[in-house]
Amino acid sequence: MAEAADFQGTSASPARRWLRRAGALLAGAPVLAGLLQLPAAGPAQAASSDTVSVSLDSLSPNAPTDGDTLTVSGTVTNNGKRTVTDAHVGLRLGPQLTTRSAIDSVARRSDDVQASTGSEVGDKYEEKFDELAPGVAQHFTLSVPVDKLDLGDDGVYELGVALSGQTSAQRWDQVLGVQRTFLPWQSSEADTKTKTTFLWPLISTVHMTAKTGAGELQTPMFLNDDLAKDLAPGGRLARMVELGKDLDVTWVIDPDLLASVDAMATGNYRLPGPDGTTTPGSREHQAVAKQWLAGLQKAVTGKEVVALPFADPDLASLAHNGTSVTGSLSHLKDATDVAATTVKTVLHVTPNTDFAWPVDGAVDPSIMKVATSAGADRVIARSDSLQETAGLSYTPSAARPVGGGTTAVVADARMSTAFEDDLSKAGSATLAVQRFLAQSLELNTQTDKQRSIVVAPQRTPTVSQAQAMATALKALQGGTWTQPQDLTAAAKDRPDPGATTRIPSTSAYPSSLRRQELPRTAFGQIARTQDKLDNFRVVLTDQSRVVTPFGRAINREMSTSWRGRSNAADSYRGGVEAWLDELAEQVKLIDKSETKLSGRSATIPVTVQNNLVQPVGHLVLRLTSSQPTRLKIGGKAYSEQPVEISGGHSQSVKFTTSANANGRVTVIAQLYTEDGQEYGNAVSFDVKVTEVTPTVMLVIGGGVLLLVLAGFRMYTQRKRAAARQGEEDGPGTAGEGTDEPGNPGAPGDRLPEESDSAAGADGPEQPSDPAPDTAPESTDPSGTGERVDR
Repeated sequence: MAEAADFQGTSASPARRWLRRAGALLAGAPVLAGLLQLPAAGPAQAASSDTVSVSLDSLSPNAPTDGDTLTVSGTVTNNGKRTVTDAHVGLRLGPQLTTRSAIDSVARRSDDVQASTGSEVGDKYEEKFDELAPGVAQHFTLSVPVDKLDLGDDGVYELGVALSGQTSAQRWDQVLGVQRTFLPWQSSEADTKTKTTFLWPLISTVHMTAKTGAGELQTPMFLNDDLAKDLAPGGRLARMVELGKDLDVTWVIDPDLLASVDAMATGNYRLPGPDGTTTPGSREHQAVAKQWLAGLQKAVTGKEVVALPFADPDLASLAHNGTSVTGSLSHLKDATDVAATTVKTVLHVTPNTDFAWPVDGAVDPSIMKVATSAGADRVIARSDSLQETAGLSYTPSAARPVGGGTTAVVADARMSTAFEDDLSKAGSATLAVQRFLAQSLELNTQTDKQRSIVVAPQRTPTVSQAQAMATALKALQGGTWTQPQDLTAAAKDRPDPGATTRIPSTSAYPSSLRRQELPRTAFGQIARTQDKLDNFRVVLTDQSRVVTPFGRAINREMSTSWRGRSNAADSYRGGVEAWLDELAEQVKLIDKSETKLSGRSATIPVTVQNNLVQPVGHLVLRLTSSQPTRLKIGGKAYSEQPVEISGGHSQSVKFTTSANANGRVTVIAQLYTEDGQEYGNAVSFDVKVTEVTPTVMLVIGGGVLLLVLAGFRMYTQRKRAAARQGEEDGPGTAGEGTDEPGNPGAPGDRLPEESDSAAGADGPEQPSDPAPDTAPESTDPSGTGERVDR
């Protein structure tokens, strides 16, 4: 970024510039004199192994004013092989630094004993050591009234803590170790104060899976119990809330974190156990989650809360690799829509959802397009991406109109990256705090024009990094050159007309960031999972039980937190898709063996099973004949019937069939959704047709007809015989009931009554009795195949 710090004559007025230059010359004069008086052997110390490391563990106050006493404490350690004698630690005040680049230069050589160390404040404010043995660390504390430092104009000064002494190889006083830092000096309230916005990110990695329990509460399943560790006292997220509650910051929150903590706090969450089992989460951790949420609710009261899209989607990955996959942008819109609802439900505050935040504030045209596609019209960029090209002599305000109603809110790169190093050691944290304050003050002195500056630190600071950030912010809040401002106000401030508004090209996007992006295959898998979810949801009577957890899981698959963890990202996506497949397969067709069809027509049952806890419907079962000329289903090549099944039940669907010829016919059963999409796997089985042929049927029919005609003839003959008998019996022969002897009767001469009694139920079967039709309904074994219902 072009700025006043990198140009000559950049102060607010000629008088101020003259005073600053004069002060720098006066402060540098003793240093120059000291350099001229160095002994000839001085350069040889660079080759010596007798070096001492100086750690500056604390500096208080961080930004002193008139009347303060500066206290510096730390440790010195002899890293050499020889004992250091006649040693002392003292403060050395260097020159005033008049540019932001000068601050960077000092920071790069902060422990270089070859560089200028400034003039020592005085032996009254030093601490002596008779000797420093090799490998031994000694603690020191130095205190000096600020007025004894002879500070000049307001500004940033180089401050060194140096250890001087002798060794057996070099018996003269010399600087053996030094640690340089910065002393911001603003003796009174600045005439113009910089409005500073500091983003306080509350973001974590993905913790919840797509799995939920079968009960009404749908107990959530977590990947592991790491979230509980972060929420516990002393944990990263616990410290973020504790530190942030007393700071003038804008909270930037991932709603997925809130949803995860809320799920842990309100339900008996479960964790994966051995061999595919699950175990309940700790009740103590549930209590910790409740306590953390209560603390966060208090911390954000009265503060601005910015909600990122749910699960903090990786905008750059989406722009570079996801837009070519159909439907990818719809997930970003969904994540944005649910963000406000989640934050409001959990924290009871209405968040601002107008901001998008690409990784490290790196932007290009495609990222800007994706970032604003879901409704956000303000994109948080960074000055090392949106670099100044107009040659401004100062750092401009953050807001930049970049066209199309979009505002790029450009965070200051130097201040935003000030806390990214390992700050677990006190010395590193102190240097980071002082460097941040120095950059802030130097920025304020560039011009009398008031500006709005935004600081966007790393998304997931460690505990030590968060502590350093809080220390720096407290110093700013108690300082005399800045005033706090919300992010929304910074975005609305009047932009500097000379500030750049040109978005860098796609080729300028950092290759180091591009290598960490989600690949196109990831978005392809996400799209496939979404298609499966869309197909599955149609059959459900209570879609929210499935759509909500899987929708949020798909959002998590696009999370920025997967950067640098490609294997974990692959595993998570695979787990979501596999679980969805397993649920969808709970509604399925039961396999069938070969079916035997005896007769011209029969019904074929097909069983549909629902192992879900909720009823399913909106399904159609289609049964299709592979040879409709031989076997028809419902009089056609295929037939369909609607399916509705209660949870945990099965349903047998019967189809009417008709056969035209003998043989084996393959039949295919397939479930479809009402919109015509195939659901689940098809089931195919063979139907063996054993239909009686038409010729045999004709013979049987003819035989039956002959039997009927014969029976009718016998009946008429009997009636005639009875009539003749009545005529032959006259009045005189009444009562004679027998034939004359020697006159044998004809075979059919018996009375019908006699004939009927002779062929009773227990008598032999008559030819006219029809044979029983047992083929379709016979209960005899039918071999390996199934028999069907008539």
